[in-house]
Amino acid sequence: MEANYTVSRYLLSRLQEIGIKHLFGVPGDYVLDFLDEVVASPIEWVGSCNELNAGYAADGYARINGVGSAVVTYGVGGLSILNAVAGAFAEHVPLIVISGAPPARRRESGALVHHLVSNYYLQLEIYRKITIDAAILMDPNTAPDEIDRVIRNCISRKLPVYLEIPSDMVHAPCRPPQKLPDAAPLFSDEDSLTECISEATELINRSDQPLILVGVELLRFGLGSEALHLVETAEIPFATMLSSKSVLPELHPQFVGIYQGGWSREVVRRQVEGSDCLLSLGVWITDLDTGLFSVNLDNRRMIAAGGGQVRIGNHYYHQIQLKDFIRTLVLAVQPRSYLASHPAESCHPRKLFTPEASCALTAPRLYECLNNFLDDQMILLAEPGDAFCAAPEFYIEEAENFIVQNYYSSIGYCTPAALGVALARPEKRPVILTGDGAFQMTAQEVSTMIRKRCPVLIFVINNNGYLIERVLHEDGPYNDIQMWQYSRLPEVFDNGSHAIGIRVTTEEELDQAMKIASQEKNKLVLIEAFLPNRDCSAGLERLGETFRQTQQKK
Repeated sequence: MEANYTVSRYLLSRLQEIGIKHLFGVPGDYVLDFLDEVVASPIEWVGSCNELNAGYAADGYARINGVGSAVVTYGVGGLSILNAVAGAFAEHVPLIVISGAPPARRRESGALVHHLVSNYYLQLEIYRKITIDAAILMDPNTAPDEIDRVIRNCISRKLPVYLEIPSDMVHAPCRPPQKLPDAAPLFSDEDSLTECISEATELINRSDQPLILVGVELLRFGLGSEALHLVETAEIPFATMLSSKSVLPELHPQFVGIYQGGWSREVVRRQVEGSDCLLSLGVWITDLDTGLFSVNLDNRRMIAAGGGQVRIGNHYYHQIQLKDFIRTLVLAVQPRSYLASHPAESCHPRKLFTPEASCALTAPRLYECLNNFLDDQMILLAEPGDAFCAAPEFYIEEAENFIVQNYYSSIGYCTPAALGVALARPEKRPVILTGDGAFQMTAQEVSTMIRKRCPVLIFVINNNGYLIERVLHEDGPYNDIQMWQYSRLPEVFDNGSHAIGIRVTTEEELDQAMKIASQEKNKLVLIEAFLPNRDCSAGLERLGETFRQTQQKK
């Protein structure tokens, strides 16, 4: 073994190789030696306020960068970050969790060390439930192969993984890294693919109103360009869902709109559900993507591709990769003319926001102003709540310019995730749209963004509590929260040099705040938008109505 390579340096070299330039986390005694190696490496250490926030930040980083990583100590750190890892697993985000651990010799003796819960393997067993691969690096002879395997699985499967490093393994010598082997590619069965394409092509070609429903799997596996090529070659209109919003350009002439079952705009719902051949690509049928399952789609008129298989009516074709299906279909399908195959309603241009004098701010006007403000150099992060209910109406042109945790829906995600986004894409400005309840969960990470000089723009919707819960259910005291002076937080975290806080209650004040945000491009700007109680987007109103109807049917 070469003395200049240790287990920790081997791991750090692999992280650099796959494009990780930042590591998020919180120090602790079992991981301090490893952090010394991080500081000595080209990778930048980003200390977070707590482990959960570090996990969210690494998740946001991964969605932009392709992979992200967080470092924590054993027990108190490894268990604190679990919720973020669970979210990454649910949403197919490639996240590498690195945890320090007590020395291997303590494990062998069974010593009752601090941060231990019941046994030394409990944390590993927990992580095996919410990762695609997990390993403890106990032997420097096998550690390189274990590191390579775990990282390959993370990248290829787009899922989180876990590596545990006992503190006495950090400096253990190991072999130098060789070329990182590629993950075994997922192949399609050629006979199955040929038969599947034949049936799909026949169904599409004889249809009068085909439509493509674009799902989140295209976003996670980087297949947006392939899907766009299919749209433009075949001239078939397309709709997206909230989780896949902007994976294809929303100003494209074939864009129908966002489909969410009964929550959809009526013109969108009619065209999607009225299609005589709906080509569903990588769609996840989740409750929030389907308007609480209020979809009315006929499986007999559907071609559903994703998850390694294709279903056409009642026919199933297994071992067909989505990428292969799209690329082969492009070559086989008969092109149409735009005049015969296009959206029922053309795209509406953004409205110029003109503030009305002395007019109290409302939720619809706040969202109209923000929609007019966003451009291609901004990345919008929409928090679960009224924020992601309003988001379908925003125009987003680039796939990476919209982030939502639509499936797992952990409130508080967006604020720390924006830290990761800002560092992964420094040439763009993250814009957070969050409710006050969600913001209170992870607000301390604003201080880290200020410390790292991230010019994030934060909109805190101050409607005095958990508005989405008030809309979904009869209100109760459990939806109340302490009223904060949100606009003064930048003053608490900073002396005014790198952050600004503004409170707005009228349309004119909002317009002025937006002008300040535009001028102060290099500063973090927090805009507290005070809204009347229960004032919300049309999307949240539709959600509430659908939810109540669902409850009445029980």
